[in-house]
Amino acid sequence: MLALFACTTLPLAASMPAYAQSTPATPPLPERAPGEDAPAASTAPAENAAPDTGNAGEAAPPSGIESVPLPEGPDDDTSMVRENHGAWSMVCDQPPGANGDQCALMQNVIADDRPEIGLSIAVLKTADRQSKLLRILAPLGVFLPEGMGLFVDGVNIGKAYYSRCYFDGCYVEVDIDDDLMKIFRAGKEAVFTLNFSVDQNTIGIPVDLDGLGEGYDALP
Repeated sequence: MLALFACTTLPLAASMPAYAQSTPATPPLPERAPGEDAPAASTAPAENAAPDTGNAGEAAPPSGIESVPLPEGPDDDTSMVRENHGAWSMVCDQPPGANGDQCALMQNVIADDRPEIGLSIAVLKTADRQSKLLRILAPLGVFLPEGMGLFVDGVNIGKAYYSRCYFDGCYVEVDIDDDLMKIFRAGKEAVFTLNFSVDQNTIGIPVDLDGLGEGYDALP
C-alpha cells in the first residue's frame, strides 16, 4: 500500500475486535476464553502478563537467523523524515503515479538480548484514506503459525497472523480502530511477541508508545 515498504495492502488476521481483520483470506485467531490457561512458557507468554523481553537469550537462534538483516526503514531516495513525534518519525514519499505524498509513522526496534532480531513498525493510511493500519515487518524465519502477540503495559491485547512474506521479511497488518488507538494513547510501552520455532521461548520486542497518538493525529 505504501511505497515505503514496497508492497500492496495485505489482509490480516487477529484475535480481538480491535485487533481485527475484514478479509476472510486469513481467518482470525480465537481469543482465549476467560480463565483458560496460557500455553507453556516455552512457546507463549502467560495470559495478561507481559512477556519477558530478556528470555529469548535462553534459546539458540535457528540456523541462518543471524544472516537475516534487521528490517529497515525506507531506502528510497524520495523518502524523507517530515517530522518527529516522541519515539516515532513521520516518513513521507510520493509513490509512482500518486498525486501526493504518502506518509507513515515509523519506529525500528530490536530485541533487548537478540540484536539480530528486530521489527519495523509503521502506522499509515490506506491509499483511499478511509482507514489506518498498523504494519509490522518481522525477519524471515519467524514461525508463521504462532503469529504475533501484542501486549500494552503488561496487558494481553491479542494476536494476529502474518499475512505473507517477501524478500525483506514477513508482514502483519492490523486495522487501527478507536478501541485499539485508545489503548495505544493510554499506554507507555507495547511489546510484540514472536517465535522462530514451536519449541523456542517467545521473544518479546518492546516498542515505545511515546508520541504515537500525537503522530497518528498528524498523519495527512
